[in-house]
Amino acid sequence: MKPARIIILAVAVVAAGTAGFLAMRLAGGRNVVQQAEAVLKKEKTVDVLVAAANLPVGSRLGDQSLRWSAWPEGGLVEGLITTANRPDALTELKGVVVRLPLFEGEPIRAEKIADSSSRILSSLLPAGKRAVATEISVATGAGGFILPNDRVDVIMVRKGEEDALLTETILSNVRVLAIDQQIEEKDDGSKTVVGTTATLELTPDQTKVITVAQQMAQRLSLALRSVADAQEADTGAADYLLSGDTGTPTIQIIKAGAIVTSQAAAVAQ
Repeated sequence: MKPARIIILAVAVVAAGTAGFLAMRLAGGRNVVQQAEAVLKKEKTVDVLVAAANLPVGSRLGDQSLRWSAWPEGGLVEGLITTANRPDALTELKGVVVRLPLFEGEPIRAEKIADSSSRILSSLLPAGKRAVATEISVATGAGGFILPNDRVDVIMVRKGEEDALLTETILSNVRVLAIDQQIEEKDDGSKTVVGTTATLELTPDQTKVITVAQQMAQRLSLALRSVADAQEADTGAADYLLSGDTGTPTIQIIKAGAIVTSQAAAVAQ
């Protein structure tokens, strides 16, 4: 046999072998995909209640914001609302207030929603906290960039001896619950949205501190904190502004924006 024919036959044999190998690989891949699809079809799913849209804090749940979604039974965790444990959830949760942001497709959990009463702000308050409002402006509110759920420091500016101005941080890392907004019209006819009142989430002691500070201060300013500071302690306060912090009832006398003296209060017997 001539060498040229031998070479042609060899090339043909190699090509046929390569084609057969590739065909086996493709067939094997199809089998793997088919087996995986079969496993998924066999896995049981449960209908879980999820958000049908992105829901901000303070919004209310309704027909357009909730839906049932198939969820792998093996992926269920405690706290999820299912058709098995709460079949009428779509009706029962209508009007409920969102306490923490919810994203589309995220399961609805009790920790992120409140009651369905009309008292939205009280529903957003965690147990043991108080809501206290303080006046702000563009100058004292970080240029209008402070929004609900931001964290701020409250800084007090007051007069000291010989009319010297003193500044100090009286509250640290407290959460802003709400910003009262007012539309203001500029000279050129355009309109801007400016917050005039900030409502802060405070502990009972912090509530007392800011109440005293509002009487003493020349001005209270809010300093916007980084979102990275959210895990830091938020219960600190200027303790010297507290009355009776040692357990003894006292009365603080404030004159011209400064604490003059602190006396023991007479307790009626």
